Amino acid sequence: MPTLVELAKCKIQIYAGDHAPPHFKIYGPGTNANVAIETLEVIAGKADRKALREALAWASRPENRALLRAAWNRLNARG
Repeated sequence: MPTLVELAKCKIQIYAGDHAPPHFKIYGPGTNANVAIETLEVIAGKADRKALREALAWASRPENRALLRAAWNRLNARG
């Protein structure tokens, strides 16, 4: 599971061979959550408010959203 970015309060990772919908994982103290790439909604787990805010601010930038989509597609290509 590559860490795509390490922020001040959390790490953002994507697992290979993971389940749909496309999502990334946020890890940090008190934080272990899955966030949908397209909607930026927490779909599983819990996140510290500050870590979640930081991760969503990073992921909401168009260039970072493109990075997340590309990493998901590369690590989870089926077929």
